[in-house]
Amino acid sequence: MSTHEGKNLPRPTPETQAYWDAAKDHRLLIQQCSDCDTHQFYPRPHCTQCGGMNMDWVEANGSATLVSYSVINRPVSKAYADDDSAILALVRLVEGPQMMTNIVDCGLADLAIGDALTVVFEDWTDEISMPKFKRTR
Repeated sequence: MSTHEGKNLPRPTPETQAYWDAAKDHRLLIQQCSDCDTHQFYPRPHCTQCGGMNMDWVEANGSATLVSYSVINRPVSKAYADDDSAILALVRLVEGPQMMTNIVDCGLADLAIGDALTVVFEDWTDEISMPKFKRTR
């Protein structure tokens, strides 16, 4: 586990605890409404499509498509100084929802909108693992 001391760690809430527990096990969970079958991300107590309150957790396929990205060349604090040229991305999961994440293990010259991606996990602490994405080869 590399050092992530000083980084802004997520604080799980009752609505997000299942998501973070799965991420710790390197599994990507998203919500699915049992009333209308819509998948959604980020976790919420209600369905954004139909307003239903019957949300289930399902394991996502882990595949996504790159929708947009931006390169962060200046770290926001000393804790992020080792994250040279971090790639902040918006990806669309095959299940439909979009999520913000980082692209890893890829040079900027190799990256293009529409690229196929696969989820990977970076362990930040014993309790928090961050889902990130890499290009599918």
